[in-house]
Amino acid sequence: MTYKLIILCVLVLLAILFISACSAKRPDNLGVVNGEFAACPSSPNCVSSQAADPEHKIDPLKAHGNIKNVMEKLKKSIEQMEGGKVITQEGTYLHAEFTSRIMRFVDDLECFYQEENGEIAVRSASRIGYSDFSANRKRIEHLRTIFESMQQ
Repeated sequence: MTYKLIILCVLVLLAILFISACSAKRPDNLGVVNGEFAACPSSPNCVSSQAADPEHKIDPLKAHGNIKNVMEKLKKSIEQMEGGKVITQEGTYLHAEFTSRIMRFVDDLECFYQEENGEIAVRSASRIGYSDFSANRKRIEHLRTIFESMQQ
């Protein structure tokens, strides 16, 4: 019985390490091309303000001000969120990673400030798995709350 339990624990640990290794790889489709993020996959673990279908659609963030100030407030908002770390900020584009506390899964958040529209386009997607139990949608809504409080 003890032998089987040890083997089971080792297998579970190996599975967790494998999943963690897979989630450590940054996707190839990050960034903005012609003003657009990559489309969300068909799985329900991604939301984007540029998506057409209701399952993946989320409203962009409202923003006003010059690029430097808006992007600084956006960066500070993300850094206030649990597990958030800004990876890249170049001009009007920002990429951040969010790491879950227990399983250490990594999700990618992308933001693109469109000053002329007064909006920040957003996309948040899980790197692995099928469903995220609305974690990415909740993340964007939490970011919206923090960011809007800084905009006042």
